[in-house]
Amino acid sequence: MKISTLSRACAMLSVSLVLAACSSSHEGISSQVAPGTAVDPILSPDEAANFTAKHYLAFGGRSLQVQPQGWYPNLVATTDVKTDFVVGTQMGVNGAAYTSVQQAIEAALRVRNHGERVFIKILPGTYTGAVYIPSGAPPITLFGTGTNPGDVVIQQGLEASVTPAVYRATLSQNGEFIPGNRAWYMFNDCATQKSDTVGAGCTATVWSQSSGLQLQNLTITNSLLDSVDAGDHAAVALRTDGDNIMLDNVRLIGRQNTLMLTTANVKNQPDNKRYSRAYVKNSLIEGDVDYVIGRSSAVFDHVEFHTVSSRGVKQASVLAPNTPAHVPYGFLVTNSTFTTDRGFEGQAAKAQLGRSWDEGAENGGYVAGTTPNSQVVIRDSQIDNGYNLMNPWGNAAFSGRAFTGNVPKDEKQPRDLNDVNFNRLWQYNNIMTPPAK
Repeated sequence: MKISTLSRACAMLSVSLVLAACSSSHEGISSQVAPGTAVDPILSPDEAANFTAKHYLAFGGRSLQVQPQGWYPNLVATTDVKTDFVVGTQMGVNGAAYTSVQQAIEAALRVRNHGERVFIKILPGTYTGAVYIPSGAPPITLFGTGTNPGDVVIQQGLEASVTPAVYRATLSQNGEFIPGNRAWYMFNDCATQKSDTVGAGCTATVWSQSSGLQLQNLTITNSLLDSVDAGDHAAVALRTDGDNIMLDNVRLIGRQNTLMLTTANVKNQPDNKRYSRAYVKNSLIEGDVDYVIGRSSAVFDHVEFHTVSSRGVKQASVLAPNTPAHVPYGFLVTNSTFTTDRGFEGQAAKAQLGRSWDEGAENGGYVAGTTPNSQVVIRDSQIDNGYNLMNPWGNAAFSGRAFTGNVPKDEKQPRDLNDVNFNRLWQYNNIMTPPAK
């Protein structure tokens, strides 16, 4: 993972300092000028002032409104943590009391089912099997002890088109999901569906419905990867449904729908009474189609989004949040990098930064003000030329709605940045760079 000098400097600061001090600087000079064009709208400095980490993380939580005290992510230090919940590839070696991350979680929840944070230490190694954290669990920190996030790998390979029977057989091999365990209801909901397939949400390698989750110094992979063709194969690496989610120095590897930061209830249905928040810093997310999705207010700070060409998909895209039409904040990307592999060099089919996720509006059924209208701001970031720099945003998923940015006819008149008749996908102060070698 490539981290700039600024990233390394910011990584040494507390998270609250990062939000204040590392939110508006990057190398190079941007040529982007407001208001941009209808296919690539650009914010003005005054407009961009509304889209900061502080604003995104103050919105949501237990309600769909601005919270007076906001949320300031506080990364809990793990350097000197002492915990009985140690996972390793060999029982008893270096203090390992469990060989499965899920076993450690269930054991921790039997000791503490609410209250203070629980720390689960994961020794270097590869751990195959899904990890589910149920609603109502205390705040949990999963942290790897390797020298880099690649030393600890949690992996599982599932895609949305598998049947409930295949899902059951895949996840129940080692008996981690049994009646009486706290996470049983999550497994059982997916395993007993009446539909032919389980759907994307049930494919997650790590799935948390609890709030306060923190992940540090590890890799989560949906190992389906290139074992499938270029078709529709949703396969989630990490899914979160709770509030106050924080990822630091984490690698998320997949292809389609790698990361899902969303808001759902214990019945695995959208929760319309609250709105989850997440903060991702100093991390890498890899994929090819809509590989960062969800219904939440999420900030990505010093994150590398790496788009791969290995499956040969027709149209690669990064961000596709499912933002409700009346909600002003979806995904904010700041001080980050968008990179591509060499498969995009010299190709007419470039990757795109994202598209709207018009869920429930199939075949042109978008209804302004009712259908979700994705909200994204990418600012102060670097984008390599493996992306379509002339038309960075794609037509909407499901509805096929053509991208249309709000560019006022009279530039002296203020524009409504949340006008439901336009897309809400914006850029500000980004620079374009050659692809990495």
